[in-house]
Amino acid sequence: MILASIPSPTQGVWELGPLPLRAYALCIVAGIVAAVLITEKRWVARGGAPGDVLDIAVWAVPFGIIGGRLYHVISSPRAYFGEGGDPLRAFAIWEGGLGIWGAIALGGVGAWIACRRRGIPLPAFADALAPGLLVAQAIGRLGNWFNNELYGGATDLPWALKIYEWDGGRAVLDADGQPVLLGTFHPTFLYELLWNLAAAAFVVWADRRFRLGHGRAFALYVASYCAGRLWIELLRTDPAETFFGVRINVFTSVVVGVLALAYFFWQRGRPREVITRGQDVAAREDDPRPAEPG
Repeated sequence: MILASIPSPTQGVWELGPLPLRAYALCIVAGIVAAVLITEKRWVARGGAPGDVLDIAVWAVPFGIIGGRLYHVISSPRAYFGEGGDPLRAFAIWEGGLGIWGAIALGGVGAWIACRRRGIPLPAFADALAPGLLVAQAIGRLGNWFNNELYGGATDLPWALKIYEWDGGRAVLDADGQPVLLGTFHPTFLYELLWNLAAAAFVVWADRRFRLGHGRAFALYVASYCAGRLWIELLRTDPAETFFGVRINVFTSVVVGVLALAYFFWQRGRPREVITRGQDVAAREDDPRPAEPG
């Protein structure tokens, strides 16, 4: 059966007494939980100690949320510092708006601090983390669906997304009590969600096939995500800062993706680290397993 269009939620906030329950926040939390569970399994399978992942997440998650919000505000400042903007809304994370680039950058700082405290090299941990991050990002995109945001240009394709006029966490209703429909658009949130899941599967396959180590699985994650974000970003129509008429996230995708590929090939041929629980991670030259192909 072919869908005429994909429906969008007409409510993203539910009041539980004085406590607002926000779908966006729930999706972010669900993504974090999924990333921790996936990474824990991969880390222990690599020889890491149980519990390491949760201890590192305690540092990485708050840093990542702050970094994600900072990047969003810097890359889309008009709503906060432009004409009619409200600077205090820059702190309203519950309204949506977390830039993945900032989240990874500052989250990486938090992870580095935690890894250093536990004697774990960051690249080894990042390799275990990579697929879980992609799954977390995919789950997080459902929050954009609940908020009726991050869609592309108008379309009448069978998978077009209905978007309603939105105000305060709910769709605006007309005189008959029906949500006001703005039109049908490309569901770029869904494109990115599916791309992230496919990229996660690709990273897992490549990691098993070539025994990636020294941050190469993480570099492959970054490059794969950037490739998808590049073409998806070109479809988006939400307000964003531009550079020479091109959305700034397009340039970020190109630059970060190229750097990730450069690192991936720079580290080629190195055998995967041997992880001993409770000890530092070290690459053993006498590892009997063959090195990954260059």
